[in-house]
Amino acid sequence: MKQDLLLEIAGRLMCQPAAPYHESLVAAEVVRICEEQGIPLETDEFGNLHATLDQGAWNQPPIVLAAHMDHPGFEIVRPLKKGRWEARFLGGVPDRYFQPGVRLRLQPSGRPAVLGRRLEHKREKRFELREEKPGADKPEFAVWDLRDFSSRGGRIRGRVCDDLIGVAAILATLTELKRKRAKCRVIGFISRAEEVGFQGALAAAGAGNIPRDSLVISLETSKEIPGVKMGQGVIVRVGDRSSVFDSQGSRFLGSLGDRLTKRDAGFTYQRALMAGGSCEGTAFQEYGYRTAAVCVALGNYHNCGDEDCIREEYVSANDAAGMQRLLVEAARRFGDFESIVGRTRVRLERLRREGERRLRRRR
Repeated sequence: MKQDLLLEIAGRLMCQPAAPYHESLVAAEVVRICEEQGIPLETDEFGNLHATLDQGAWNQPPIVLAAHMDHPGFEIVRPLKKGRWEARFLGGVPDRYFQPGVRLRLQPSGRPAVLGRRLEHKREKRFELREEKPGADKPEFAVWDLRDFSSRGGRIRGRVCDDLIGVAAILATLTELKRKRAKCRVIGFISRAEEVGFQGALAAAGAGNIPRDSLVISLETSKEIPGVKMGQGVIVRVGDRSSVFDSQGSRFLGSLGDRLTKRDAGFTYQRALMAGGSCEGTAFQEYGYRTAAVCVALGNYHNCGDEDCIREEYVSANDAAGMQRLLVEAARRFGDFESIVGRTRVRLERLRREGERRLRRRR
């Protein structure tokens, strides 16, 4: 499958460090990409980004593609003494991975540091961070010192696949739709602070910043579970740990996946309840939005590798390309949503009538 555009965008995004509430470098790169491609972009009052593509489909509701910019990381709280900082960790990583001496990068300067001792705190994970060569400026946040991005052997690797692969898929989808002048109405919703409770998505949903009649498709990377394998295709995620998503929305994506499997060489997809965690789909659904979801299988979820070591995350490049391919098809075919999802009802109605006739004859 064609991957060049997606890989280019993913590489640009993954080279930008971020943590919850500290997404400005990723956001700036999203702005640059949208400007280059002529895609209109707005920022809401919460700092979420809304990239919009309206191309001749004004009589239908929009389809919303949602992903987040942040990733678990350290937020600097205060200086302790020269070259040493108190930091809180934001996001879900088990305690055993916080080994003293793990290498970090202080941001936005990128200065090297190491993880020090854990500090006492009732509710938060707080640590001392030690700079190797103290600088003059105060850092704002810190990330694991891991390679930003690589693509080899059919895999995308880097410090942050979750969820910059989803953001890259949104931007690649919008770019392809614009280049092909496809009839569609799509909003790319790129949120902040997902790792600390979907805060950007909840704020936008509560404020009504996304049209109420839209279909929201939550995009994620999600750790493998039994029955779901990396490299076997994009996953139509029928639910997460907290919710089961809209039946018709999932049926729509599954029907398109079946169609693409028959038509496009190399395209495959899976369908599963990915219950390893909750995603923004739950946030939108609880606020009354029709919601569906897709994801790709993720290795080293939240940088948690073997032997309690911090490692690069990784995904299948072909799975990520399949996600983009499915999203492009969903945007192009969204005007046919009712007829596509209605095929099941038509088939069941035909079976009902046949069954009634035969059941009456055989009483």
